[in-house]
Amino acid sequence: MACHDRTALVTGGASGIGLACVKLLQARGARVLVADLDQAAAAAAAGDPTNAFALDAASLEAVQALADRLRQQDLRVDWLVNCAGIVQDPLAPQDLPPETYRRVLAVDLDGTYHFCSVFGTAMAQAGYGSIVNVASVAGMRSMPLHAYSPAKAAVISLTECLAGEWGRSGVRVNAVSPGYTVTAALRDQMERGLRDPEKLTRNSALGVLIQPEAIAHAIAFLLSDEASVITGVNLPVDAGWLLSGSWNTFGGVRPAYRSR
Repeated sequence: MACHDRTALVTGGASGIGLACVKLLQARGARVLVADLDQAAAAAAAGDPTNAFALDAASLEAVQALADRLRQQDLRVDWLVNCAGIVQDPLAPQDLPPETYRRVLAVDLDGTYHFCSVFGTAMAQAGYGSIVNVASVAGMRSMPLHAYSPAKAAVISLTECLAGEWGRSGVRVNAVSPGYTVTAALRDQMERGLRDPEKLTRNSALGVLIQPEAIAHAIAFLLSDEASVITGVNLPVDAGWLLSGSWNTFGGVRPAYRSR
């Protein structure tokens, strides 16, 4: 799946799933632009400071300024991956600080919308483009994440809306919904006792935590011409976490038929 003639922009590309996407797309020959709050980390991920941009996805002005800067350089973005996002601790509504609620929605939902609106519109005007938004299984089930889950559910809905908006203009818009993925954010929550890795693996069909590289491969597929007639989908990449919940009333998913 070579992509030597593509320019990709990855938000939140300095760490976690975003960084895995940057490395995979670079390995396949794409020019990858990295947007992140951390300029130094973005430059390290990009491997070239000229391909790294420090900005806050929650700021529409900052996103528009980036688009203007790239336009001045005659650089068109073919592929957009919206990975920029923040998580929250599981808290009851009365314990969730209003500023945390607003910040999660500002980055996870508004930031995704800002990049889609600015760069997706340019793609539609050019007649070609592919966007993948990173949602979450948290946006597909009830959880005690009263900012993060609604934000990710809205990203899934936004993806469907924009797929209809730009499909006839040659732009595909899809989402992936990762399950529990071993990123710095998840490791931090496990270290603070907010997530139990044994429970996370037990409650999935495959019985594993997910590595960021696995999510990156799904994203790369949806970006590519191999997915040329796929748009408006939300692809769970969750090791079977979504399906396993209903099995718990029967004692859980089946153990391995034979030892490995």
